[in-house]
Amino acid sequence: MKPILTAHLFPKLDALLLELLRSLTPEDWEKQTVSPKWKVKDVAAHLLDTPLRGLSIGRDAYVAEKPGINSPADLVAFINRLNHEGVTVYRRLSPAVLIARMEVAAKLLAEIHASRDPGATAPIGVSWAGEEKSANWFHTAREFTERWHHQQQIRLAVNKPGIMTPELYYPVLDCFLRALPFTYRNVSAKPGTFVQVNISGECGGSWYLYRAEQTWQLIEEPLGERVSEIVIPQEIAWRIFTKGIDRDSALSQVKIVGDTALGLHILGMVSIVA
Repeated sequence: MKPILTAHLFPKLDALLLELLRSLTPEDWEKQTVSPKWKVKDVAAHLLDTPLRGLSIGRDAYVAEKPGINSPADLVAFINRLNHEGVTVYRRLSPAVLIARMEVAAKLLAEIHASRDPGATAPIGVSWAGEEKSANWFHTAREFTERWHHQQQIRLAVNKPGIMTPELYYPVLDCFLRALPFTYRNVSAKPGTFVQVNISGECGGSWYLYRAEQTWQLIEEPLGERVSEIVIPQEIAWRIFTKGIDRDSALSQVKIVGDTALGLHILGMVSIVA
């Protein structure tokens, strides 16, 4: 599969975020998002915390602590703790102060991602795709999905559309779906067959998960026998892959043709560390 190049999109996405935050009323800041534990201000606080941490690690090579990470569960627990601590601190800021700090942090984060060689090794691997080491382009795309889906959580909560466009949303979907081989790693299927994943809507497309002799692989074009075809509306695709919708609600809107059991595994795919 081709690299997903997103560094040039950070300034546009973050400009829309700042415009959104400046438009919020006091009541909007306290509205509930699809993330059960977070209101709008919590999500905004997280969007300030993560670029500051990213700058500390990626630009300054500064690591405040080195916990013992011996399993995926250890990593999830560590990230969740960092996220909780960051939100606790930055939600104390007034909206005006939070927005001013966000403007600076987002600009610096965009600059560091733009400065990296896309093919070089990233400081952090994309764990939800099963990678201990990743190329910079994948790490940058992962960071872009974080900033996109958290902004979309705010927009959904306050009913203000604006970033579900092909330019900004398709790269998010493409990045999320790179988790397919890892998600299906323990699922058996006949070699030479493939699963087709369709995200319907103007921002979507088709992805092909091919079963080789021992592994699953994402491929650019269909190859072999299609055994399962999945159709997911673009409106809920990002929510499925970020734990933003319950399984029953998602299942009622997803269509599967062919091997249903095989297709249903996609509803367990999580393209975030949480």
